[in-house]
Amino acid sequence: MTIAKIIGNRDPSDVFSCDVTTPVAEAVRLLAGKRIGALPVMRDGQVAGIVSERDIIYRLAEKGSQCLDLTVEAIMTSPAITVEPSTRIDDALALMTRRRFRHFPVVDGGKLVAFISIGDLVKNKIDEVEHEAAALRDYIQTA
Repeated sequence: MTIAKIIGNRDPSDVFSCDVTTPVAEAVRLLAGKRIGALPVMRDGQVAGIVSERDIIYRLAEKGSQCLDLTVEAIMTSPAITVEPSTRIDDALALMTRRRFRHFPVVDGGKLVAFISIGDLVKNKIDEVEHEAAALRDYIQTA
C-alpha cells in the first residue's frame, strides 16, 4: 500500500503552508488556528523545509519571545525529508520512526501535493488490520 491511497481524495490546494519569509508569530497563529502540528515551508514554489511545534518550542527555550519576530526560515527544519505518492506506507512509517519526526511533505514532480502526519499513516494501518480481521472472521464463520 502506498501514500497515494491516503492522499487520493485530497485536493493539493487544501494544504496549509507558509513562505520562508513568514514571521514565526504568524506561523504560530496558523498552527493554532488550524489545530495542526507543522507546516511545509515554501520558497519559490518548492518545499524548503518544515516548521513544527517542536521547532518553535526549542527556539522559544533558546532565544525567548524574540524568536517570534524571526522568519520561519531561521527556525525551520531543513532540508525537508519528503516522500512521493508511490512511497510505501511501511517505508514512510519506518523513516518517521528512525528519524524521529511526525510529518512529511508529499511531492510529485517537484510540486507539493499533500502533507501527511504519522496519524494519517497509523490510521491507515489500523484500518488495514481491522479489514484483515473482518475477512478472517468471515472466513472462519463460513468454513
